[in-house]
Amino acid sequence: MKVGTKKVGTKKVGTEKDAARDEAGITTAEYAVGTAAGAGFAGLLYTLLTGSFGDQLLERLFKHVMGLLGIG
Repeated sequence: MKVGTKKVGTKKVGTEKDAARDEAGITTAEYAVGTAAGAGFAGLLYTLLTGSFGDQLLERLFKHVMGLLGIG
């Protein structure tokens, strides 16, 4: 048996230290994917809300809230 590994059945499994070393770059990749998704979502929202769809949506939302409050 080698140092730093333990035998489970016939398959060798590395220690937690080995697993942490193997996955060191995963966190960076997850942040990159999350950042790209966030930027894409922000761009989509900007496009929707700056056009006529956004004007209509905000106007209807405002009227609805004012109606719920009994003001409009």
